[in-house]
Amino acid sequence: MEMIRTIGRAWKVPDIRKKIIFTLLMLLVFRIGSNIPVPNIDRSILGDLFSGEMGLLSLFDLFSGGAFSNFTIFALSITPYITASIILQLLTIAVPRLEQLAKEGQEGRKKIAQYTRYLTVVLAFVQAIGMTVGLFRDALISYDFWNVALVVLVLSAGTAFLMWLGEMINENGVGNGISLIIFGGIIARAPSAIHTSWLSYRAGEVGLMSLVLFAVFALCVVVGIVVFQQGQRRIPVQYAKRVVGRKMYGGQSTHIPMKVNQAGVIPVIFALSLLQFPLTITYFIPDTGFAAWVTKWLSPTGDPGVWIYAVFNILLIVFFTYFYTALVFNPQNVADNMKNNGGFIPGIRPGRSTVEYLNKVMNRITFAGAIFLAVVATIPTLIQQFTALQISFGGTSLLIAVGVALDTMKQIENQMVMRNYQGFLK
Repeated sequence: MEMIRTIGRAWKVPDIRKKIIFTLLMLLVFRIGSNIPVPNIDRSILGDLFSGEMGLLSLFDLFSGGAFSNFTIFALSITPYITASIILQLLTIAVPRLEQLAKEGQEGRKKIAQYTRYLTVVLAFVQAIGMTVGLFRDALISYDFWNVALVVLVLSAGTAFLMWLGEMINENGVGNGISLIIFGGIIARAPSAIHTSWLSYRAGEVGLMSLVLFAVFALCVVVGIVVFQQGQRRIPVQYAKRVVGRKMYGGQSTHIPMKVNQAGVIPVIFALSLLQFPLTITYFIPDTGFAAWVTKWLSPTGDPGVWIYAVFNILLIVFFTYFYTALVFNPQNVADNMKNNGGFIPGIRPGRSTVEYLNKVMNRITFAGAIFLAVVATIPTLIQQFTALQISFGGTSLLIAVGVALDTMKQIENQMVMRNYQGFLK
């Protein structure tokens, strides 16, 4: 209800209303483009290509809102941009030049963003070639150079356009443009999932109690995601008083907000990518002994594969949660910044003791976040295995959708607060 009231108040503000309308129009453009087919493709063959277990390809289809399986101009979606961003973020730690750019403030971030765009175009072009020449080769009406080149250029241009669309939302709309594009693709699949469940209920394949229990479970997961996404440990920081000339500086108290889930949905995506990789190979070689072995032992639909898959999923999510949290939060840098500015944690000596304390707190709250991510990502797989429900809107989808919705609402609230401050100053 609070979210609805916030949107209502924001809608009454003319400039914020224009930004919301602009964002919705850009998402509408994205959805329209997701239904424009790539030229020179035999549509009847696409259904056969995606009739079985898709493996890692299902993750691409999730991010594209079904555009991947339908092979539309946005089939690559924004996935190359996400990959490029992760690569640049990892290189920032390994390459001194990029690390220096990251510390140069706004100008450095602009330069890294420029490198990300270049890398996105390169990755999009490479993925487009791989998809056209490999996965969708049989669906091409004519396998000649000019036809293949046309399809590759259309797919690459689609990703570049989505990247531009996301940046336009960042400049003229509300929320993070790239996240909202992924959010739009996920939400677009919800009506189809609801319709499929309703048809299963009408056909007697799913009982009413199963639908009710699933709705209650989904509601609990959404509430849990909100709690963990908003949850943080506030570490108090005290700044010593300093006398410079005739003025006294410092003396105030503040805190360091350490989020319970600092890694977001990245650990789930990483774990899913590794686990789905063997299944992706079986997609290309279905009638082999290797495919049968993977389906039995490493598939979420196999027996006993579903249990092995669930255990590996939990372990990988916990590992990647700690790994990615260590990348985005550096206790040494935080301790050094506090020490240089005369700050300290009450009861903790500055320097090494502060680093050890921050590491201890981070490890504890990260464990809680990792377990929660593992539960949200694993339970839908078990539900789908032991019930007749076909859950296409699983834990990963909910994590992304709720996280983006919370971030967008926070940005709307911040813009309203800034507008009130500006009105007060005028």
